Amino acid sequence: MKSKTKISVSTTALSIALLLTVLVIVPAAGAQAPSRFLGTITSIAGNTLTVKTDADGARQVDVPATAVIKRIAPGQKDLNTADTIQFSDLATGDRVLVKLDPDAPAGASQALQIVAIKQADVAQRQQKDSEDWQLRGVGGLVKSVDNTAGVIVLTSGVGAAAKTITIHTSKATILKRYAPASVSYDAAQPATIDAIHAGDQLRARGAKSADGTEVDAEEVISGTFRNISGEIASTDTASSTFVVKDLATKKQVTIHITPDAQMRRLPDMMARLLAARLNGAANGARSGSAQPAAGGAGAANPGAGSRGQGGDPQQFLNRAPAIQFADLKKGDAVMLVSTDGATEVTAITLLAGVEPLLEAPAASQSLLNNWSMSSGAGAADAAAQ
Repeated sequence: MKSKTKISVSTTALSIALLLTVLVIVPAAGAQAPSRFLGTITSIAGNTLTVKTDADGARQVDVPATAVIKRIAPGQKDLNTADTIQFSDLATGDRVLVKLDPDAPAGASQALQIVAIKQADVAQRQQKDSEDWQLRGVGGLVKSVDNTAGVIVLTSGVGAAAKTITIHTSKATILKRYAPASVSYDAAQPATIDAIHAGDQLRARGAKSADGTEVDAEEVISGTFRNISGEIASTDTASSTFVVKDLATKKQVTIHITPDAQMRRLPDMMARLLAARLNGAANGARSGSAQPAAGGAGAANPGAGSRGQGGDPQQFLNRAPAIQFADLKKGDAVMLVSTDGATEVTAITLLAGVEPLLEAPAASQSLLNNWSMSSGAGAADAAAQ
């Protein structure tokens, strides 16, 4: 589900996981382990580091010449093979695990050992992970879940590009669930397969079959989200929120817009073309007319012939101009995917200029759901855009 909500494999999430692994590796000096803290270097003055910790704000620590400083690479688990570096090799932005010297003078904060992950190394690893999500990732809406077999069936795309994807999980598969009212990959928590339900948005990566309809998943992240369509009743620039009357529930909902929200406005002609295509697909489905197979030409090359019958309607959305909160006005018709909630939600993906689309609400919502996961607004796929 940031891009956009660009929910990516973030520097913080990656480095925390790696450095916490080191906590197990670093031997304790005595019966009681000295205190440690984890964070990001924000400044260096003389032999003093200022570190923004993940737990309790900023801390300063003196680094004497006797302190041992190690550099580990992303994914490295053996501290014995880590490179020893100098204090001068540290830089702002580096992630560090600082082990304090228990024998330092009273009131002094001195480092006994520092384990560092260089900012550049994390960025490189993050880029590789993002590329891997793009290459081996799939996303869509959960159609069914077989908890016993560990199989999840997704529907992805609409119209000619629609297909069913079967996700196979195992004991080795990493399963994560978005936290309530959050679209942050960092905040996602470990989960079991029985937490996944039909209608959830899901993203998975792993080895794919040749036609992309079967995936042996290494990682799966899912969440329950809400679809909202209606006109903006009011906006509040100070809080970056607006109020919309949901056409489905007939109730007002406050929408929070964060910097991660992916927002686009469909030009009028584009909206009308897309609405016509969605209406045609919906009418065809109701009349029982044959739909193109998932492995057909339209699905295999969704970008080709986007003005013809074989094009992927989601390409329209990807080409729509991006907008900011300031571009939203009272009376604008919007469609959005948001966090789950009754009266207040956070937008993940938002489309403005959608008056024609609201004439085919079911098909339009399916389009928006799938777009939010596969085009940058859903969790781990975002940074691949």
